[in-house]
Amino acid sequence: MKKIFGAKKEKEPPPSIQDATNRINTRGENVDEKIKKLDAELTRYREQIKKTRPGPAQEAVKGRAMRVLKQKRMYEEQRDMLYNQTFNLDQVAFASEGLKDAQQTMTALKSANKELKGMMKTVKIQDIDNMQDEMMDLMDVSTEIQESLGRSYNVPDDIDEEELLGELDALEADMGMETESDGVPSYLQPDNEPDVESQLKLPSAPSGYASVPPGRHNAQAEDEHGLPTVPQASIRG
Repeated sequence: MKKIFGAKKEKEPPPSIQDATNRINTRGENVDEKIKKLDAELTRYREQIKKTRPGPAQEAVKGRAMRVLKQKRMYEEQRDMLYNQTFNLDQVAFASEGLKDAQQTMTALKSANKELKGMMKTVKIQDIDNMQDEMMDLMDVSTEIQESLGRSYNVPDDIDEEELLGELDALEADMGMETESDGVPSYLQPDNEPDVESQLKLPSAPSGYASVPPGRHNAQAEDEHGLPTVPQASIRG
């Protein structure tokens, strides 16, 4: 069948913008090389015209220079046309790349939007509020537990603060007095020893009185205090 009707030729894919740009740039480089060669040839003819005297020889050189100059102008026009095509292709490439970037951006945004919607289905504001309320309740219960565990034992609840302050002031006063007396209690300080004689209020003994030996009875008169009186003779001496 292929021999009778022939095989169908497969179509080649159309050239991309980059392929067309590379092809045109290659042509432009070839044209630039030709223009450089023509410039070198024109420079040689210019030197010959300067060295040749006016006449047929000079005119012949000028004619060859004119032909080369026409070729150069033609190649320059082609080069300009190729540059314009390259510029247009670059603009199309920029637009195409911009559209590709926009397409990729839209695809990424759609994917992110889909993921966000899926996440929003699993996370609800009401669930978050309920969780916050539960956390607050748990914190309150934890605080109550800590306060209960830190409660002191054997401490009455009806203690008067003013009474405690009064006892504290009295304790501070006692501590101040002990500090002033170098820590010796008041009942042990020498200045506070009781004077037995002053408490008994006994009169002083007479200066000329002689003590009576024991075992002897002196029948002398007694004074108003019950003590024996001293004879006047013994006083005069």
